[in-house]
Amino acid sequence: MEKLITCTAANVSTDDGIVLQGNGADQWSITKKTLVGGVQTGVELLIVDNGLMQITIILTRGMSVLDIQWNDIRIGWDSPVKQVVHPNFVNLEDQGGLGWLSGFNELMVRCGVAFAGHPGDDNGEFLTLHGRIGNLPASRVEVSFEEAPEPTIRVRGLVEEKRFKFGVFELWTELATVVGSDKITIHDRLTNPSEYSQEYQLIYHTNFGRPFLEQDAQFVAPVKTLAPLNEYAAEDLATFQRYLGPTSGYGEQVYCATMLADPQHWTTTMLHNADASLGVAVGYDVQTLPYFNLWKNTDTERDGFVTGLEPATGFPYNRSVERAGGRVNKIGAGQSVDFSMSLQALTADGVAATNTAIQSLMGDRKTKLIETLASEQ
Repeated sequence: MEKLITCTAANVSTDDGIVLQGNGADQWSITKKTLVGGVQTGVELLIVDNGLMQITIILTRGMSVLDIQWNDIRIGWDSPVKQVVHPNFVNLEDQGGLGWLSGFNELMVRCGVAFAGHPGDDNGEFLTLHGRIGNLPASRVEVSFEEAPEPTIRVRGLVEEKRFKFGVFELWTELATVVGSDKITIHDRLTNPSEYSQEYQLIYHTNFGRPFLEQDAQFVAPVKTLAPLNEYAAEDLATFQRYLGPTSGYGEQVYCATMLADPQHWTTTMLHNADASLGVAVGYDVQTLPYFNLWKNTDTERDGFVTGLEPATGFPYNRSVERAGGRVNKIGAGQSVDFSMSLQALTADGVAATNTAIQSLMGDRKTKLIETLASEQ
């Protein structure tokens, strides 16, 4: 069972409403919705209801995941940006390249792909914060349902980042979820259709607020190495795993890490609340996402109380710094690279089981805390 939602080549766009649904024992649905009013006018959403979770995907913003409703809990965060901002109202070059922040409120947004990280000059080219892919509408979207081996809903979207003379990329995104499950998986394929090899960067900027983030919440992961992004982060290097409550003037601290993984190259990271009764697990394949960024932004509630668990191809410095550090890869002409990650909601039992799995990955090894900045390594 499948349906085409959007196709620029055929000039096709499905009307709002339920576009696919199950019946009988499997109660699930996929609904299209177009927003109106303010800076969200024209934004197209898909709401995937798997029977337990309602996952909102933003077709107009790079196939980002806005949030997930799980039981009575919203998985996401409360950004000062309340509307789902249409890219037409985002000027990426605002304030010295920080315009990306004017639309930032997603649970998961991809940063990249020609470049990601801090704005600034790279060999005469001005790069804006976190690239363009998160502000590009999908050119093709299709949904499907398959019964076997498990009843699975899939949403696939093609996001094209193309500029004459400055990079040609096609990113096929896929979000899948099993009916009745508490988990989503994301499988993306980045293709270079040009005749020349190209540099690429990708960060899966995955963000959480309450009820998972609070005073004494904890980050748990099989951290192999960890270094501060800057001097401010270095001040709290020893306590990077624990969180403050909302703190006026906190700003943000970022830590750059590598993770241990299992024989299948899969690793798992977790954020859980203070009493370990609720958590979220972010897993990913370290073969093509060998780095991880922990973003701690425990500022005031109104100004963005949030943390980011971010599998990545590198650290969030400007591309010029990342290239010097050997963290900018190339994709050959006509070649593709695959990326995989997952997000799972956890109750107390899930937190305990995930903690056990992470400790098993660690074994008797200890995290190597590096006091020098990640940019200097």
